Amino acid sequence: MTNASIFETYTDKETFAKIVDFANITDMWEHSVKTYGEKSAVVDGADYTYNALNAQVETFRTVLKNAGVKAGDAVGILAPNSLSFIKAYLAINTYGAAAVLLPPHLDAMTVFGCSMKFGLKAIVYDASLEASVAFAREKNPTLALIDVAATAEEATAAVSPDTNSLSTVIFTGGTTGKSKGAKLSHRAVMYGIKNGCYGYRDVFEQRYFLVLPLTHVFGLIRNTLTSLYTGSSLFICKNPKNMFKDIAAHRPTIMILVPALAEMALNLSKQFGRNMLGEDMKTIICGAAAVPPYLIREYDKFGIQVCPGYGLTESANLVSGNPEAMAKPESVGLIYPGMEYKIVDGELWLKGVNMMDGYFGDEENAVAYEDGYFKTGDLVRIDEDGYLYITGRIKEIIVLSSGENVSPAELEVKFYALDGVQDCFVYDITEDGVQQLVLEVVPRMAALKTLGVEDVGAYLTGKIKEVNDTLPAFEKINKIIIRDSDFIRTPAMKIARQENGTLKK
Repeated sequence: MTNASIFETYTDKETFAKIVDFANITDMWEHSVKTYGEKSAVVDGADYTYNALNAQVETFRTVLKNAGVKAGDAVGILAPNSLSFIKAYLAINTYGAAAVLLPPHLDAMTVFGCSMKFGLKAIVYDASLEASVAFAREKNPTLALIDVAATAEEATAAVSPDTNSLSTVIFTGGTTGKSKGAKLSHRAVMYGIKNGCYGYRDVFEQRYFLVLPLTHVFGLIRNTLTSLYTGSSLFICKNPKNMFKDIAAHRPTIMILVPALAEMALNLSKQFGRNMLGEDMKTIICGAAAVPPYLIREYDKFGIQVCPGYGLTESANLVSGNPEAMAKPESVGLIYPGMEYKIVDGELWLKGVNMMDGYFGDEENAVAYEDGYFKTGDLVRIDEDGYLYITGRIKEIIVLSSGENVSPAELEVKFYALDGVQDCFVYDITEDGVQQLVLEVVPRMAALKTLGVEDVGAYLTGKIKEVNDTLPAFEKINKIIIRDSDFIRTPAMKIARQENGTLKK
């Protein structure tokens, strides 16, 4: 198990000493309110201090009580990114209930199905999503439906839940791709939050920016709850089209981004000749997909540290983080404290204090665990310094007719090293009875323009073939496709592998 002291050199002693344990979200939130009361907590149209947000949390606990919710009940949240979502989440948890995060794109039938599957006592919903709760209202009369804007005159005191009690249920595809709910205890969530504070210099009282979904573990735990834990101010971006206008107004110092968003910001910075993330930006925590070394190098020129990381919904997001990305740009970093791991036939197995307490529904857990460890489905290696590298996914391994196994992720990393490759995707096809490997590439147009490249296709094809010539025969790419549009992506901005190439079935 990693000792936290391995991260101590990356910040000052006073800051490191403030990264402490809390047993549950209530204890963490009350500490933040007491410590940072009149400082900005959330900017959503207006600027709400920690005290102002807490006042809303206190009265929303009364709303929950009046709706018949009791400690231990499961309460759904169906709302877009907003102060109201955060208020509801904190109120549910500090009331002793569990928050089930329902992505706002769910249709009415699925919302009803979730209300039954998760045994929801109530759903807190945004008025803009009234149609999404209509079927549940009709078919599940015992379900309380609570407008997220509801309030009460009186406050209800918080409770301090047992650290092992259920805090949050988050949807995930897990290792099988089938959507299911990961059960995260207060203990797991708090360790995920605390681990988010390791590996970079400026931790407390920062300015965060939220563009990732709050129903995604990266947006909830690493972005939002870590912001509140550290006494920081969180700006909620309502419309990604206004992202850079909002950045200019809020002047964030740290951002939590997936590579596609970091790439977009970098391309615009090069296009307009200035740092589009602002001169106050110091740290980008980047994950949820492979982080190209190019991004790390280019952002360093702006004085911005990019910290790649690796996490899972099942691990309350954070498993590892890379504080030495310039030296080890292809690594997802050092494994965080609280984790135990072993590597079995190349696959990473995990257990520890920040791991989930299983999926909601025992049938999903039988294949997810072995010997007390959660089987991640990720193929990895660890170097002599303890740095972790993701080499592929078991379910995405391509088995060739020769019997050789090819990891698309491991191959993609080799092409990501090319400055002209923004994103890429490897899959296999069979034509005329012959199995072939295909590489699709999204060009990094800003970099190619800087290089004076006129024929993008010819230039990239030549560079790709140079890499291809270094590969073993069974790994060589047989077909190269230079795309003129981005890949289809998930709501979290990952490449939707099942929706691209010929993997769509």
